[in-house]
Amino acid sequence: MKKLLLTATALAASIALAHPALAAPGDPVKLGGGLSLDPIVDMRLRYEAVDQPATDADAVTLRVRAGAELKHKSGLSLLAEAEGTIGVLNDYNAFPFAIVDSQRRPAFSVVADPMNVELNRLQLQYKSKPFTATVGRQRINLDDQRFVGSVGWRQNEQTFDAVRAEAALGPVSLDATYAISQRTIFGVDAGPRTEFEGDFVFLGAAAKVGPVQVKAFSYLLDFDAKEQAGALATTNADTQTWGARATGAFKLAPKTTLNLAASYARQSDYQDNPASYDVDYIAAEAGLAFGSFGVMAGYEKLGSNGTRAVQTPMATMHKFNGWADLFLTTPAAGIEDWYGGVSYKFAQVKALPGLNAAVTYHRYNSDFGSVHYGDEWNASLGFKLKRVSILAKYADYDAAGFGVDTRKFWLQLEMSY
Repeated sequence: MKKLLLTATALAASIALAHPALAAPGDPVKLGGGLSLDPIVDMRLRYEAVDQPATDADAVTLRVRAGAELKHKSGLSLLAEAEGTIGVLNDYNAFPFAIVDSQRRPAFSVVADPMNVELNRLQLQYKSKPFTATVGRQRINLDDQRFVGSVGWRQNEQTFDAVRAEAALGPVSLDATYAISQRTIFGVDAGPRTEFEGDFVFLGAAAKVGPVQVKAFSYLLDFDAKEQAGALATTNADTQTWGARATGAFKLAPKTTLNLAASYARQSDYQDNPASYDVDYIAAEAGLAFGSFGVMAGYEKLGSNGTRAVQTPMATMHKFNGWADLFLTTPAAGIEDWYGGVSYKFAQVKALPGLNAAVTYHRYNSDFGSVHYGDEWNASLGFKLKRVSILAKYADYDAAGFGVDTRKFWLQLEMSY
């Protein structure tokens, strides 16, 4: 396995170093008549190791996205993109749910990167300075992706079949989406979890108030009844969430910046949800950057009434509550995540452009009942060689009242143009 990983890593790096033109961003090809064609190529090679008490996993996967965007000077464009993932080393369970498929390997720990080939995006878009409209299968990342995101960390990203409109009206920006399908990270071979259909509405209105950006938002999730019958990870998936978010950056000195972010939302039952409840979502984070050094601390609460908790089934959840991914579905008692970390950018290391490192600590408790779930350390190191981005990450979850001890390690090379 180690020889295979080293060989694949050396091959990807040598291609990028020996042929930089292949890795450089490609300029659009002018076709005449105001038309241009912009190629899309994105490749990611990754090794992921998982260590748990009863099982473990070793996965080497290669993901390639390829397509093109045809643009007209009027602002109209048509984008088509395919996505394929192959498993070079398959000692992992690609499907963490019951399904009859050769990639369902419960003897191994979960690495949610199934092998597949599928249509990732197919969208028609009109874009001008004050207005953008997008129709079709598309990538949607809203705010910090806590409620809606593309789950970009996994090899197969999440997309939506949707109509989206964005408008800028002076100091106010508006964003409205109606989606009929959530295309999951598990791909075309995931049976009932390939996609979740329904009526989904994402609304947002934002404005700049001095140095602070303020936004009000609403997420209305109405899954089809058949989806509620067992394919979804939670029975209270039909929810309505109303809230607000504020972010701001404050220059304290020439090389010192204070970054603040805060969110509050109220989530309750909606449409066919069998329960009746109201629970709170609260998040606050402060970060201080002193030149190349950064420090941050934060708190996030996914509230619970004891039986129902805040759920975010369309989020990029790897960004939240630790990289070990123990809390992809919020426990019924909710979760409180206290966290803090430090980071540093090594600008003086010229041989490794963009070299940066970060360490974060999380302490998890239940919102209801004050149960200590566990503690987690996350660490990352990244840099670039030519156009190849190289990233190493590590997660160490120490279980107390939830889940099992889990350690994960990733080594990743990525190139796009």
